[in-house]
Amino acid sequence: MKKTLRIVILVAIALAGFSSHAQVFEITPSYGYQFGSKLNYGSNYLKMEDSGMFGITLGYEVRPRYMLEASYINMGSELRIRDRIASPQESRLADLNADWFMFGGTRYFGNDKVKPFFGGQLGFSVFSPNDVDRTIAPRGLDSITKFSFGFKGGVVVMLTDKIGLNFQGNLLFPVEWGGFYVGAGTGGVSTGINAGSTLVIGGFSGGLVFRLGA
Repeated sequence: MKKTLRIVILVAIALAGFSSHAQVFEITPSYGYQFGSKLNYGSNYLKMEDSGMFGITLGYEVRPRYMLEASYINMGSELRIRDRIASPQESRLADLNADWFMFGGTRYFGNDKVKPFFGGQLGFSVFSPNDVDRTIAPRGLDSITKFSFGFKGGVVVMLTDKIGLNFQGNLLFPVEWGGFYVGAGTGGVSTGINAGSTLVIGGFSGGLVFRLGA
C-alpha cells in the first residue's frame, strides 16, 4: 500500500509540473461500484466479486476539449473459486485488492456547463490476494501484474467555472497472459493453470471536478 501511495504522489507531482504550461489542470476524486468478473478454466472458474471502488484522475488540457490524464483506481474485492478437485462448491479463496495505474486521454463535447465525454486508457493493474484460504490453496497466492487498457464515457456538469460533478461508466480490461496461474491437485490448489483470456470489469462512478488555470 505504501508503494502504491508513493506512485500516486509521484504522478501528481509530475502532472503538477505540467500545469503551469497547460490551459486547464483538473483533479477528479471519485467513488463508484464495479461489477466483478469471471475467469473460466475448463468447467471451473475463478470469480472476482463486485465491490466498491475509489480513485483519482489528474489531467491537463493539451488543447480545447482534449485532456491528457493519469488515473489511479483501487478495488477491494473477494476472489472466489469453483474447482472440481479442490473446491467442488463455489468458495471464498481470498480477499483481493486491485490497483490500477492508467494513462490516456479524454475528448469533451457539449458546452461549458454540460460536457459529455469519451476517453481511452492504457496502463497496468496489480492484483494482490490477501488472507488466502490455506485449506484450498496451501501454498498461498502471489500478486500478479497485468498490462491493462480501458474505456470510459459520461458527462461533466459544471456547477461553477471551477467546480463540477463527474458521472461516468468504466470498462477495464486486464490482459490475461497466463491468468491467475492457480491450479488444483490432490494436495489442494497450488500453482499450475494457464488460463489465457482478457477479463472485462465494468462499473460506474461519480466524483467532483476541480478545475485550475485559465
